[in-house]
Amino acid sequence: MSAVLNTQPNFHRAGEAPRHAYTPGDGFYEQLIEAHRGLDDDTSRLLNARLVLLLANHVGDLDVLAQALQAARAGLAPAGLAPATDTPEETR
Repeated sequence: MSAVLNTQPNFHRAGEAPRHAYTPGDGFYEQLIEAHRGLDDDTSRLLNARLVLLLANHVGDLDVLAQALQAARAGLAPAGLAPATDTPEETR
């Protein structure tokens, strides 16, 4: 049985229980924004690509990565087409 992509809030530090579910995620978001500060658009996209590849390597499970790609792509239209209005239940 392969693993299933977790789309629920799951930000934490090992061994610590957050006071609120969103708190660790907010900290990560702040770090992400700070990592992009001062970068031009092309360099910012390069940072995102590097981050995706580093995290994909950390996850490692190809089935989970395929689910993540499908969830990330859901609702996005190819260039020049209007985006879809429905998103799959698993990405909500």
